[in-house]
Amino acid sequence: MTIAAQFQIEFLQYLDADGNLVRADLPADAANPQKLLALFKQMLYVRTFDAKAVALQRTGKLGTFPSALGHEATHVGIGAAMRKGDVFAPSYREAGTMFERGVRPREVLLYWGGDERGSDYARDSDAAVDFPFCVPISTQCLHAAGAALAFKLRGQPQVAVACCGDGGSSKTDFYAALNSAGAYTLPLILCVINNGWAISVPRSAQTGAQTLAQKGLAGGLHCLQVDGNDLIAVLEAMRQARERALAGEGGSVIEFLTYRLSDHTTADDARRYRDDAEVKQAWEREPLLRLRRYLVGLGLWDDAQEQAWKTECGARVDVEVNAYLNTPVQPIEAMFDHLYADPPPDLLAQRAEAMALEQRHG
Repeated sequence: MTIAAQFQIEFLQYLDADGNLVRADLPADAANPQKLLALFKQMLYVRTFDAKAVALQRTGKLGTFPSALGHEATHVGIGAAMRKGDVFAPSYREAGTMFERGVRPREVLLYWGGDERGSDYARDSDAAVDFPFCVPISTQCLHAAGAALAFKLRGQPQVAVACCGDGGSSKTDFYAALNSAGAYTLPLILCVINNGWAISVPRSAQTGAQTLAQKGLAGGLHCLQVDGNDLIAVLEAMRQARERALAGEGGSVIEFLTYRLSDHTTADDARRYRDDAEVKQAWEREPLLRLRRYLVGLGLWDDAQEQAWKTECGARVDVEVNAYLNTPVQPIEAMFDHLYADPPPDLLAQRAEAMALEQRHG
């Protein structure tokens, strides 16, 4: 038999788990250590926010919250690589990416507190054109594909970026999005954040594919697997994918290998299905540890600076938390007032009933 097709999936990494460089051909982002330092500080801020949000949920001041502990390099790197005019379609976990786009932490808290005003991003931010959090699995990939198609039809030099998890890459929505991107040569970047678990389903039981990146081959997309705990690799992978898209070379599927150090959400208990040894080993590869070691080696960071910055992060997060807690609650009828210009009779009846119940029960 002759061979109809062959492929290989490249793996991109610059920093190993100990913070040592494994490649000499550093990209421009790594050649500017001050930029890496700024993004490292942002990663620490994201982790501080994440811990505070979990604490708010545990004390009854926030709804179910999806922690991103361990994802900081991937999330911050994706956001830092995007540009104004690009469109981001998140799943429910990428708060760190959204902060890079200009979303305020108080808005993220509002959303998870049950207030949809949290999705009304500032008009002067990069996020003004972005999609809100998407809890249904991988439907946001189709939203991003639609935005990418609009960019192509209008001749706009912009890209659409969507994130999903390893479990999300098994959904038909993901495949439909990548197939559209391949068929129409769309400027779409599909980021598969492989954190090892789809709630309680391990990666090993999720698919027979050797990598998740190779799923993009079915649609003719460029595919790459990246160490998602290596900020330098995340930045470079996104830069390459964005340049390919803007050059008319089509979309990409990038698999970011990381690990979910937390529960799936605050409604989950990962101890029921994960081995403690596995989690302990993952802590040794986590993104902040390796980038900290690299920056310390460059003489750009030390324990005193870190303690001072953590204190500042805590104070900044407290400002956002207080803004969230002090936001006046909307009246009960607000849930009915932004659906239709001319509400149908049955909805008006429900609105009146809800208002009556609110008045009756105070």
